[in-house]
Amino acid sequence: MSSFTVPGMSCGHCTATIDKAIRSIDPTATVSCDLSTHTVSVESFLSVRAVSEAIQNAGYDVSAPAAT
Repeated sequence: MSSFTVPGMSCGHCTATIDKAIRSIDPTATVSCDLSTHTVSVESFLSVRAVSEAIQNAGYDVSAPAAT
């Protein structure tokens, strides 16, 4: 599982958009968003880069992930 920091994620709409963006390229991904820490945790066969790009393509800045 990888964790990504998404500073601009601030509401339910943000989390839904990020979840949809990741699941559009991996429908089997497990995505968990924590608004209080601005963290998105993803379990997927996708590379860290692919997940980061999906979040960026959804319109959000994302920091370098840390493996968990």
